[in-house]
Amino acid sequence: MIASFLPEFGGAIWTLLAFVVALSVIVAIHEYGHYIVGRWCGIKADVFSVGFGPVIWSKMDRHGTQWQLAALPLGGYVKFRGDADATSVGADVEMLSLSPEERAQTMTGAALWRRAATVAAGPAFNFILSILIFAGFVLVLGRAVDRPVVGELVALPPGIETLQPGDEILAIGDVPVDTIGDLANVAAEQQDGATLPYEIRRDGAEIAVEAAPPMPARAAQVQPRSAAWDVGIRGGDVIVAMDGAPVGSFQDLQAATRAADGAPMSVEVWRPDGGGGEVLDFTVTPRSMALPLADGGFETRYLIGISGGLFFEPVTERAGPLKALGYGVSQTWFILTSSISALGHIVTGQISTCNLSGPIGIAETSGAAASQGFETFVWFIAGLSAAVGMLNLFPIPVLDGGHLVFHAYEAVRGRPPSDGAVRVLMTAGIAMMGALMVFALWNDIFC
Repeated sequence: MIASFLPEFGGAIWTLLAFVVALSVIVAIHEYGHYIVGRWCGIKADVFSVGFGPVIWSKMDRHGTQWQLAALPLGGYVKFRGDADATSVGADVEMLSLSPEERAQTMTGAALWRRAATVAAGPAFNFILSILIFAGFVLVLGRAVDRPVVGELVALPPGIETLQPGDEILAIGDVPVDTIGDLANVAAEQQDGATLPYEIRRDGAEIAVEAAPPMPARAAQVQPRSAAWDVGIRGGDVIVAMDGAPVGSFQDLQAATRAADGAPMSVEVWRPDGGGGEVLDFTVTPRSMALPLADGGFETRYLIGISGGLFFEPVTERAGPLKALGYGVSQTWFILTSSISALGHIVTGQISTCNLSGPIGIAETSGAAASQGFETFVWFIAGLSAAVGMLNLFPIPVLDGGHLVFHAYEAVRGRPPSDGAVRVLMTAGIAMMGALMVFALWNDIFC
């Protein structure tokens, strides 16, 4: 009994550790944004804390800020001078005894634009973190060149004919191929797993060869918490049969999944193990999932959570800093717009509320991302950081967006909302966030 429990216990510890690391990084960056912009604006910070509860380490810096690590690493805060508490709501009673110069160094007494900039800096730093991580990937790893040149081959079962590194694909059948994107279009139109005629350029000569479809039935990635992930299918696995029928291309895999219409499927997988590989059998039940469309809408389909890829890694080239930064911005913007669109479709009932995950789902995804390697985990942190920044801008009291609404009110009316009104709204905001948390937890457990 104990031996059978240990793997599950170890997996839970790994998941929790990955979640704590991801959350700590994102919260630390968020709170540092508040802190550093506040300092630039002349607002003093008394405490910068990563975590809540009993302090396990602390150090006072030359600016009078106590930096600390607390025992519960599930968040963090900056307590600015003069604040009644760490939420920057209300003023400490000592504010009454401060001089005008000293009051200007507090979150309550500083100029409105300084307070607003300090509040907005938290989400802004989350977006900056996402942009820099995505840009860093392109700078370090490069991006695929447009020309369809074969790079490193992926592992496939014995007997599957592929091309050679350095081959440039000119055409597949009667379809000219000019870019990597053209290969994806050919793969989408391929209806069976038969070999295809390729026209390629090899060592300067144009030749004709027969090879596998450009996109085999290989799991380039497996989405965490998906049907395939939950039964044990992992990235690099090649699906060779579904419900007893041979599968030779990713198009075959998609067609079989659609035909199952949510019913359980038997899946035979070839997994590379450094030798001849091993064959594994799984039973997978496709799940209804909402997929974002190019026009901003969503399409609900039964999926098993596998993303396909080419039978080779495209040749890459390093991008310059400006191109890398542009990629980082576009990737972060895509995450934000897709998330907002998904929330809108959930609210209007166009897609299932099960598409909203809570802390358990995020923790499980953290562990799954970490188990797939450092690069995948860092990519996950970048995506989660953008989502956290977006969430904090919602106009809900207790969130940064709520504080910005208070500041906007003050700018229009010439005075801040009354303390009584702020506390009522903050209580309502806490209730709203609590209800949302309960709803998300319900999804994590029952969806």
